[in-house]
Amino acid sequence: MNGRFLVTGGAGFIGSHLCDRLLADGASVVCVDNFLTGQRENLKTLSPNKNFQFIEADVVKGVEIAGALAGIFHMASPASPVDYYKYPIETLRIGSIGTENILKVALEKDCPVLLASTSEVYGDPLEHPQKETYWGNVNPIGPRSCYDEAKRYLEAIAMAYHRVHQLPIRLVRIFNTYGPRMRAGDGRVVPNLCLQALKGEPLTVYGDGSQTRSFCFVDDLVSGLIKVLSANEIGPFNLGNPTEITVLKFAEELKRLAASRSEIVFEPLPQDDPKMRKPDITKVQTKLGWTPGVGLEQGLSKTLDFFRASLS
Repeated sequence: MNGRFLVTGGAGFIGSHLCDRLLADGASVVCVDNFLTGQRENLKTLSPNKNFQFIEADVVKGVEIAGALAGIFHMASPASPVDYYKYPIETLRIGSIGTENILKVALEKDCPVLLASTSEVYGDPLEHPQKETYWGNVNPIGPRSCYDEAKRYLEAIAMAYHRVHQLPIRLVRIFNTYGPRMRAGDGRVVPNLCLQALKGEPLTVYGDGSQTRSFCFVDDLVSGLIKVLSANEIGPFNLGNPTEITVLKFAEELKRLAASRSEIVFEPLPQDDPKMRKPDITKVQTKLGWTPGVGLEQGLSKTLDFFRASLS
């Protein structure tokens, strides 16, 4: 991918992998992050690259970028329940004020902008699997609403800028993504269970474990992001792995791969936790030819290696 790209939230889990991939493909990268949930550690391998520039800034306060841009990836936002429960107001501001600030940068630079939305816009879905045409079943005042509604607003204001200013936007709805650099303690199922299994602690499963998730390896997700920005299609596009698995079966598979003797324990299900999550990716497959290729065992093995190294 040629040119110079802005990545907001570039010190985050997905953002840092995206920066890696863009640099590997020969692009130049301007990374913006304020480390609300991003990690400096994720930039260690990026900083020495002459084509990488880091700006510590808060998109809510605005960011000035000198020079031309070929495109923008707006990834900035807390993305795990632990984070947006801790920072609900910040999450709403990033999705609203921060997003509009980045849309203004895209207008100024006359470049396309990809906006990272989420499967959470579907809420606790009554349609399964979820297509992009589904409008969702979202609780607008529940504890998760700060994230759900921030992303729904992100999509709405992006479309408004497209309709009023003809801004070339790209919308993606990201489903459960996992891999190296996930933050320990962020409350998501993959880092929680990986660390518990490696430490020999009980594996925590919420509810009875019958709720389903679809896990996409981060390398596949990044490939999808780049493909969407490069295409002349607004979207929205679901990006995720359509292979569905129950949380209980996932815990059992992780336990096997980690060769762990941990027992599985059950805790109450959090409020508004989705019971089913599976993307219908027909649209992105048909229009852009994107399909995830990393199987769960391969991806989990790499993720376990990362967490194993973090414990040594």
